[in-house]
Amino acid sequence: MKVVQTDFAPQAIGPYSQGIVVNNMFYSSGQIPLTAEGQLIEGGVKEQAEQVFKNLSAVLEAAGASFETVVKATVFIKNMDDFAAINEVYGAYFSTHKPARSCVEVARLPKDVLIEIELIALVK
Repeated sequence: MKVVQTDFAPQAIGPYSQGIVVNNMFYSSGQIPLTAEGQLIEGGVKEQAEQVFKNLSAVLEAAGASFETVVKATVFIKNMDDFAAINEVYGAYFSTHKPARSCVEVARLPKDVLIEIELIALVK
């Protein structure tokens, strides 16, 4: 088991790691719209989703994976009315390769953000 850590994504805000690699599979912790410096991105769900994908890109790279090797995404959103807007951003990262996905509306997310995403990916 290998712990994944990068300075190009926000540090864990609790007792967990950015991700773990086990048997050539990468499991990310949920990423929220914090910059690598820990600043919360203001704005709507599209702006927050863009930051989440920047963070996911950084942890995938640190793990030796990429968006092309993602097998499963879990998307947590505060409001299901944002589903179409989130799909616009999501589709830019998964245009040809479309991993399995779940999308769940939740009552509340850390720091009251609008979106959180976790991924499972094959390590190259």
